[in-house]
Amino acid sequence: MQNDRVWLITGCSSGFGRELALAAAAAGDRVMATARRPESIADLATYERITTTALDVTDPASIRQAIDTTINAYGRIDVLVNNAGSLVVGAVEEFTMAELRQQLDVVFFGAAEVTKAVVPLMRAQGSGTIVQMSSLGGRRTYPGFGAYHAAKWALEGFSESLATELAPLGVRVLIVEPGAFRTAFNGNKHVTAELAAYRDTAGATRQHTVDLTDAEPNDPAKGAAAILKALDSENPPLRLLLGGDAVDGVRAHHAESLAEVAAWEHLSRSTAIA
Repeated sequence: MQNDRVWLITGCSSGFGRELALAAAAAGDRVMATARRPESIADLATYERITTTALDVTDPASIRQAIDTTINAYGRIDVLVNNAGSLVVGAVEEFTMAELRQQLDVVFFGAAEVTKAVVPLMRAQGSGTIVQMSSLGGRRTYPGFGAYHAAKWALEGFSESLATELAPLGVRVLIVEPGAFRTAFNGNKHVTAELAAYRDTAGATRQHTVDLTDAEPNDPAKGAAAILKALDSENPPLRLLLGGDAVDGVRAHHAESLAEVAAWEHLSRSTAIA
């Protein structure tokens, strides 16, 4: 197991960000834990091997300052975790363009900007790992999550391409896809205006998020431990599913997709130039 790595983690006020900071420090690594509101992570600074600073992923100056603070404190960045996130719940017709842009600004563009700022440092080192916190919702979709899926699917495509570009340079990418974990994330969602037409689709999803709050089946501390175990492996996956619900969801999604390919294969192949 490699230790004494330097981590930069966004979104550490709760959930995966917080648990990863604690797990990395307990493993002997050094951590720069960040959050948009630094007062929300003040207690993390009391832990040995953890330092805290502000980082708002929608503010380029804040990103640059947090990276500079990390380099000044520790001299390098070995693991970047893009964990900061948000959740907009509503049907495509229900959410506004402003709500859609807000979702992408945090989940996709924020992660992309932090990534692009750190990549040159890792490339110069010839080593490092970028951990992108995606979701089961980065692989399959549900009604009412159109804005969230748009952001996560964009992050997945961006990250998969990035992985192929950085692999020859000694830098790895790990896309983490959790199912439902018992964190504050679901309780902090933004719910859009509602239309009666979507009561049985997006409305059902909206109600499910309420019913699932504080009843999620997975433990974020165990999720953080699994991420560290993957990072310490000699051949880590490009994508790491977390939770039985994530494994079952992706397996069912792929089975449905392959069945559809087979059903329409004859028509799909009919476009060849004779």
